Amino acid sequence: MLDKRVILVTGSAAGIGFAIANMCLRRGAKVMIHGRDAVRVRAAAERLGKDVGFVIADLGDPDAPQTIFDAVIDRFGRLDGLVNNAARLDRCSIENLEDELFDEMMHVNVRAPLKLIRIALPHMKARASAPGGCAASIVNIGSINAYCGAPNLLVYSASKAAMMAATRNIGDAVAPNLVRINQLNVGWTVTENEHRLQLLEGHGPDWLKDVPATFAPSGTLLLPEQVAEHAVFWLSDRSAPISGQVYEVEQYPIIGRNHVSVR
Repeated sequence: MLDKRVILVTGSAAGIGFAIANMCLRRGAKVMIHGRDAVRVRAAAERLGKDVGFVIADLGDPDAPQTIFDAVIDRFGRLDGLVNNAARLDRCSIENLEDELFDEMMHVNVRAPLKLIRIALPHMKARASAPGGCAASIVNIGSINAYCGAPNLLVYSASKAAMMAATRNIGDAVAPNLVRINQLNVGWTVTENEHRLQLLEGHGPDWLKDVPATFAPSGTLLLPEQVAEHAVFWLSDRSAPISGQVYEVEQYPIIGRNHVSVR
């Protein structure tokens, strides 16, 4: 499905990003993983094995997108697919909104991925138009919170809504260049980071058992590997020529939802 393609996945030392990187490898791709914690990134690269490169960069740094792109080209010589997965998940409501937190989260969650897309686009366009070239695909990992979000996810939700609009905008702009861009609005997923946040908010170690059935009609929350399957589909030609779309990776409808009480 992704034979010999080079895929960059940001924020891929753990969680959804790691699962996507692993799934891309299993589908035949060469993968560049990224993170800001050198120890975790190197450990993730060792777990993934061959055909993996890694780059350490903090997306809060304005130079990070260029550093990341250059590392991919240095390691593999090209870039065929980009997954913008890295994001800050800080809790914030309108009552405790602070300028510094807002600026930092919007920088990491919106400005950095858009800058990385801008840097990668000329390369992707050139490869797509070259004889025997490869059409490129960009997948932004969004969130169902982009539609509204919980009260304590104000800035996070706003950032994912911004990326949702940007995905559609860029998809329209670059469609003639054989570069596709789509966003996956992902539902509540069990990751290491989510577990840590739940504990910080005072929930017990078994918090997953207390998740209401309306949020997990299948009996549990989404798993990173399930999200990864969808990401790989949108990276591959199987989803071509669709672009500029927002796809909900969720267990239930978001718009017009009228859930049935569980007895």
